[in-house]
Amino acid sequence: MARPAAPGSVIVPDWHESAQGKEYLACVLRKSRRRVFGLLERPVLPPPVAIDTASYKIFVSGKSGVGKTALVAKLAGLETTVVFWPAKLQASNRVVMFRFEFWDCGESALKKFEHMLPACKENADAFLFLFSFTDRASFEDLPGQLAQVAGEAPGVVRMVIGSKFDQYMHTDVPERDLAAFRQAWPLPLLRVKSVPGRRLADGRTLDGRAGLADVAYVLNGLADQLWQQDQAAAGLLPAPEAASS
Repeated sequence: MARPAAPGSVIVPDWHESAQGKEYLACVLRKSRRRVFGLLERPVLPPPVAIDTASYKIFVSGKSGVGKTALVAKLAGLETTVVFWPAKLQASNRVVMFRFEFWDCGESALKKFEHMLPACKENADAFLFLFSFTDRASFEDLPGQLAQVAGEAPGVVRMVIGSKFDQYMHTDVPERDLAAFRQAWPLPLLRVKSVPGRRLADGRTLDGRAGLADVAYVLNGLADQLWQQDQAAAGLLPAPEAASS
């Protein structure tokens, strides 16, 4: 049975697992491997299933060592910054190809080259704030990062992602602290594992379709938040209430 949509969601959950969804996902795979797309490239679909593309710039923020680069690689399936993700809209049954361009820069580089941070943040449509469940300091650093972005770019989509969630035996962030954080910052909070996905028969190459299934909830969450932001900006949906800062 398909999972029901979350309250207020505009994206059909688990659509990517349907026969129609798999047809669209085939354009971002090649022989069960994830395709590589450059900045000027896009998936090619047959004319009968051609769809619009919605493009977004996403800045990935977090302390050094929390897994920013690993997260982007997990979402993309490869060491690239462009991710294509087809999703189906609830109200219209329309399929949209979302194009996410991730901007990730190491903490040391940002400190060394002062111009890099403004360039990464400029015209960003969303901010992903990462912390590691095995690094307490990275979790405690979140409120400062969120408050700064709230002042610089109010209304921009903000999501929090906790990495290394599977290392629960070594967690430094208990559930009670997450609950308190959610009360102070009512933002989407997702959890990702650090282990790589299933591999193909060669034992080396990651299974592209299985990898997509592992990160579908993150990509759907991004698509949902960004599409609602665009619809609100166009006056088609009520503007979401601003999160506490």
